[in-house]
Amino acid sequence: MRTRPRWTDRMLPLVVGAVQVATNYGAQDNQPERLPVDPLGVALLLAGPLALFWRRRHPVLTLAVTLVTMIVFVSLGYAYGPIFFSPAIALYRALVLGHRRTAWTAAAATYAFFLVHTTWLAPVPSPGLWHSLAMAAVMGVLLAAGEFARARRERRTERERTAREETRRQVSEERLTMAQELHDVLAHNISLIHVQASTALHLIDDHPEQARTALATIKQASKDVLTEMRSVIGVLRDDAPRSPTAGLDRLGELVGRSGLDVTVETAGGVRPLPPGVERAGYRIVQEALTNARRHAPGSSVAVLLEYGARELLIRVTDSGAPRIPPAGPDGRPAGVPGGDSGGDAGGRPGGDAGERLGGGNGIPGMRERAAALGGALTAGPFGPGFRVEARLPIPEPVRDGRTGQDAAASVPARAPGRTPEQMQGTSGRTPGRTP
Repeated sequence: MRTRPRWTDRMLPLVVGAVQVATNYGAQDNQPERLPVDPLGVALLLAGPLALFWRRRHPVLTLAVTLVTMIVFVSLGYAYGPIFFSPAIALYRALVLGHRRTAWTAAAATYAFFLVHTTWLAPVPSPGLWHSLAMAAVMGVLLAAGEFARARRERRTERERTAREETRRQVSEERLTMAQELHDVLAHNISLIHVQASTALHLIDDHPEQARTALATIKQASKDVLTEMRSVIGVLRDDAPRSPTAGLDRLGELVGRSGLDVTVETAGGVRPLPPGVERAGYRIVQEALTNARRHAPGSSVAVLLEYGARELLIRVTDSGAPRIPPAGPDGRPAGVPGGDSGGDAGGRPGGDAGERLGGGNGIPGMRERAAALGGALTAGPFGPGFRVEARLPIPEPVRDGRTGQDAAASVPARAPGRTPEQMQGTSGRTPGRTP
């Protein structure tokens, strides 16, 4: 919250003190029945303004000092007028700083004192009802101004607090998003590198050409993971985009380097989606392919993207039954490394589908992504294989008031990396590559 410069805290009491002393001589000229100021009166005229030095740190004490000096000054018979300046400032400041009960009580007590003083204690006749009403009106205006300033100050403080909390929340969400993106990028690509490295080690002696293919896949995967990590970490720069760039337009690249036999089918009205939906859809497919490669290497995978009017359906289903390649010299199928391939003792690559629900952050992470957008995700065994199905809501497009069309209509229908069949909304298939 903004604060006034410090020089005003020092200058205001000095100015008020000088004004009270200087203008009091004019006031006593118009009140011949009151006593002229003497050294004690001048000291009382300066005591209240001096107390204003502590009006911010100790507003209640400042209010008490200024009121006491005013009451003593008036009770001794000095002239009315300038002595009221410092109590008015102290009363206003106490209200602004939130001491409402103290301020209102002090105002009521001061008004009662003046009624008693002018009616019974003053050496001159009572000024009458109009004087009492005018004094009440002045005090009421002062209290109303203080209440208004206090309310504005509290609203401003609340807005600033809300803005700080929103900033912290956005920073936390960006950190969580970056952590999730890094997890997905690393989990997918490191898993692919592990599988291909195991294949290369197994084939390098007897089938060097096949090993060369696996090493080329490792090279490309390592390049991709470095590129994606730079993209994610790059949001830390002030001039970088505030969201990672992965989207469904890069699904063809993801399928191509997955190391699985993948077919991609699209249905419905294919169109550009909000960045959050695009990124979540890409990561869900990526994690599902990683899950399939880890637990059912060699299986075939079918990916369905169905663009509905209000939601995007993503369905990734693997067969759970790997294709058996020709046997190698050692009797094991070529391309299936021994020992660390993820298979069990009975030759089932990666175990059965039920084991995929047991641990790791893959499926919970996919559920979190879907839930963050208001959608839902289910994952579980499907026949001999496994199926991941996500439904992501698509926000209703905003209509352009000038053209009457959806704002998305001005975006080119074809996104980079998609086939013409996909962009026309017809079913298209994109075969994946096998190592």
